[in-house]
Amino acid sequence: MTTIPEKLNTMAKISLLASCLLSLVTLSFPTLAADEPFKVYGYEIVKTYPHDDNAFTQGLVIDGGKLYESTGRNGQSGIRLVDLESGDLLERKNLASRFFGEGITILNDKIYQLTWQAQLGFVYDLDTFVQEKSFYVPGEGWGITDDGEQLIMSDGTPELRFLDPETLQETHRVQVTANGTPITYLNELEYINGEVWANVWYQDIIVRIDPATGNVTGVVNLMGLHPERRTRDEVLNGIAWDEATGKIYVTGKLWSALYEITVTE
Repeated sequence: MTTIPEKLNTMAKISLLASCLLSLVTLSFPTLAADEPFKVYGYEIVKTYPHDDNAFTQGLVIDGGKLYESTGRNGQSGIRLVDLESGDLLERKNLASRFFGEGITILNDKIYQLTWQAQLGFVYDLDTFVQEKSFYVPGEGWGITDDGEQLIMSDGTPELRFLDPETLQETHRVQVTANGTPITYLNELEYINGEVWANVWYQDIIVRIDPATGNVTGVVNLMGLHPERRTRDEVLNGIAWDEATGKIYVTGKLWSALYEITVTE
């Protein structure tokens, strides 16, 4: 989400969550009646691309073969069109310095972007990056994706919120649980083949979520990916799925590389 100094009071909770998920990943996955057991997946790197190591990545989307990225931090936030092969910045829309940018998604030729604590989201024209309107986001904004019909967002709690893309009103929520344990700090989101994939803040894992029930159906263990990290802020955050090719791309905040990966069983 943001930097350690801005959230020191949450670190105890994060440590508890890390221990909980680590147990779920490394032990025998005891099943509670409320949930089905989930699978744990590994990964293989298919290709590595350059990535701007000054980009505090908050959202990552591929649409029409083009790579879009949202960045955070006050005074550095914006949305970008990036050349996948070279990592070069092709177009950028900056946010006012009072806004801390968060996740983005693209639906019906519109870019939807969240901000962290300003309780505002923005809608842009996909082709021009011209802002068309803003909308109210109660609480915090973290990650956002869509299933082709609804917007789906996270807010730091164990809940996913579903929004109507026209009215931008919330329609319902689901609680995300892994074997009965609520999972908080769901960060950047991506909708892949009927599942919501979510980074978990400060962990090198992606949880795969059934959006109808909130149950975690799988965990993708990305430990070991991008080991050359200079600070603790350089966390995994960024999932993009190219629906046309089936390719999956991941990156992180301030990472110098973006990776195309395959998920292995």
